[in-house]
Amino acid sequence: MARLQSCPPLAIRSGHDGWLFDESGYRYFDSVSSWWVNILGHTNHRITEAIVRQANELSHVMLGGCTHEPAVKLAERLALKTGQHLGHVFFASDGSSAVEIALKQCFHAKAIQGQTARKRFACLRNSYHGETIGALSVTDVPLFQNSYRALLNDTIIIDSPDNRANNENEALKALSDLLEKQGHELCALIIEPRVQCGGGMSMHSAQYLRQVRQLTRQHGVYLIADEIAVGCGRTGTFFAWEQVNEADWPDAVLLSKGITGGNLPLSVVLSSEEIFESFLSDDFTRGFLHSHSYTGNPIACAAANVVLDYFDEGLEDTIHQQSKFLSHAFSRFDGDSRISGLRQCGMILAFDVKDAGENFAERFHLQGRTEEILTRPIGNTVYLMPPYVLSQELADFLADAIAKCLDKVLNRC
Repeated sequence: MARLQSCPPLAIRSGHDGWLFDESGYRYFDSVSSWWVNILGHTNHRITEAIVRQANELSHVMLGGCTHEPAVKLAERLALKTGQHLGHVFFASDGSSAVEIALKQCFHAKAIQGQTARKRFACLRNSYHGETIGALSVTDVPLFQNSYRALLNDTIIIDSPDNRANNENEALKALSDLLEKQGHELCALIIEPRVQCGGGMSMHSAQYLRQVRQLTRQHGVYLIADEIAVGCGRTGTFFAWEQVNEADWPDAVLLSKGITGGNLPLSVVLSSEEIFESFLSDDFTRGFLHSHSYTGNPIACAAANVVLDYFDEGLEDTIHQQSKFLSHAFSRFDGDSRISGLRQCGMILAFDVKDAGENFAERFHLQGRTEEILTRPIGNTVYLMPPYVLSQELADFLADAIAKCLDKVLNRC
């Protein structure tokens, strides 16, 4: 926290579309959608109007013994987007909570089914799934884990696919070998489809995921698709899994971040009929006993329903066009000897900086402020996950700003 003295927080006063404005009137384009949540930009008037309308009608009621139209509508629409393959929705308030719920559901369901030896989870190397105890246990980022190592569950870490290393076959063999030897111990594997965001924006193919789904089914291991960061259109389709196999879904899919357009905290766990049926009993002890005070908050659900309205109106086509704007603007970095691994998946673009030097991420962030851009590299990985408001002119502005930051920060090393 002492680093706040050298990198003081920006005092933001307002936001509009992709721009943030500080107390002094300076502006910054939010190239990371404020940690990947403001997918429709800031202060979206349609979402704001829905929030006000819902707040004037019903601000909150517990989902214990009660329900309400915004939550029912949202659940039905999300289930429909999976083709009813995942027809059951559990609400929570943030990404880590969604991960906790999915882990508990998978563990408890296997236990109810009599598979009591399945007590462990597996995740990919360098994966990030949150910072509560269960979520941190299936994360492989030592920076976040080391202080709490004694509290964490014994998770199996498996080799991660990365298109920079062209190692998907090796990663699949590692998974296959693990499942052959220890599959009977596992209740679930958790994975971010297409892009491991917190692990440095490493990307993998849909074909890799198809084979992962095949392997987990063969060995009776549940598959959790953590789409908290990569869902809601970020990789080009509403669910990243739509690019994998729309007839064979994971056992659970998690959403948060962009689901309310960055306006209110909300997360959802969509789960399979098998998991749901495991808890369906008159025996209270077999029920899934988990709740949050603000589960399925009506105002948050109203905001999320507006986000789904945008997708129903063709937002995916807009995302595809804007991803082309981004690709065209950053094509100038092809062949730049100072960087490597220029890569893109939908509205995620990243590259790695060679010889970045000490405190590169902080220095790049501070330089970004002077170039009217809010950016937060992960280590030596510079990435963009902008809101879906890009024109070619704005994409060119982002590329110009990133280029200037790169020039100035590396010249000072």
